[in-house]
Amino acid sequence: MPQITENGQDFDVVKYFLQLLEEDKDLSSGIAAIRTLLMILEKKQFGTIHILHTTMREAVAAMRNTDLSIAAIVSAGELFCRFITLSLDDKHMEECRQIMLNRGKIFLTKLLNSRQVIAQQAQRFITDGCRILTHSRSRVVLKALITASQNKKSFHVYVTQGGTGNSGEEMVKDLHAAGIDCTLILDSATGYVMESVDFVMVGAEAVVESGGIINRIGTYTMGLCAREMKKPFYVLAESFKFSRLYPLNQRDLPNEYKYSRKHLNDVSKVHPLVDYTPPAYITLLFTDLGRLTPSAVSDELIKLYM
Repeated sequence: MPQITENGQDFDVVKYFLQLLEEDKDLSSGIAAIRTLLMILEKKQFGTIHILHTTMREAVAAMRNTDLSIAAIVSAGELFCRFITLSLDDKHMEECRQIMLNRGKIFLTKLLNSRQVIAQQAQRFITDGCRILTHSRSRVVLKALITASQNKKSFHVYVTQGGTGNSGEEMVKDLHAAGIDCTLILDSATGYVMESVDFVMVGAEAVVESGGIINRIGTYTMGLCAREMKKPFYVLAESFKFSRLYPLNQRDLPNEYKYSRKHLNDVSKVHPLVDYTPPAYITLLFTDLGRLTPSAVSDELIKLYM
């Protein structure tokens, strides 16, 4: 477990990362990873950019080894390091460090506002009297629905249980607290409910190069049902979840994305935690970069990593 030492003080990367998530239940693992990397940048002096990159890679690797979903951790870490190290030639290292710190804080501030931006993007699609189907609990979907309710819109939300755990129940509890009508349904009831809803709205753990998404298991099934019944399938996702992966099918997803760490030695008797929904099943993606068709995602990825 990497520890950063500065002025005789140890900074435990994983402990700090997990503490952030414990203190703020609404904080995504991607944002927590960026805040952790920014803290490393503040606490440690780096002799060269190469040493900085090495330290950041080690920190991301340590955070990946937790039992949290790694998709957002990996993509957020890559984007953060790319953003802060752009165009730093011919500068003294301490000057570079200050520039990177300022850039990192700007990057984090922008991302912290991304849910609000996405929620506003979705408002014209959430209309009075509409019926919405969502999968499990998504913080950005919750934000969009609460914003619509605050704008005096009345609608009903069907929430799937979301497999293991109680994430669907937590979503229903949050919606009830906001005064939004909702119903908790079995994952297996997706096809039954689909004919009575106006559209599907889900979050994502990662958006891949093809414009498809990685999300909690059952999302792909929901996408299949939505296309068969000609219902729009909307995805709400922050840009730090854009990932340089290009899976062609479920088997193409790396096992570390699909299974918890304790099961990686033998995955033959456990079910995956996430699945891949191809772009053909997605109508639109709502992001802090704007509303995108799946085919536009690769262009945005090129811009982000240029």
